[in-house]
Amino acid sequence: MSALSLILPLLLTLAPQDPMRVLDGGSHQQDSVRQAVRQGRFVPLEQVVADALRRYPGKLIEVELDDGKYEIEILGPEGVVM
Repeated sequence: MSALSLILPLLLTLAPQDPMRVLDGGSHQQDSVRQAVRQGRFVPLEQVVADALRRYPGKLIEVELDDGKYEIEILGPEGVVM
């Protein structure tokens, strides 16, 4: 398990209310996430990505929302995916 996968759940707890809420899939999920960000229940994706890239410099490869948690893959400077 990478350090990033341990830190991301902590980053999401920066939101004032229940950021780990599980959402339904599909476009409904996107709408639900946007609404949760507006209501302050989720941290904006840009903020999570910026913090992850500060902690783990590299190239952003993929961001996915899975069961209410952001999963971020970063290609590190030595070619290792974090």
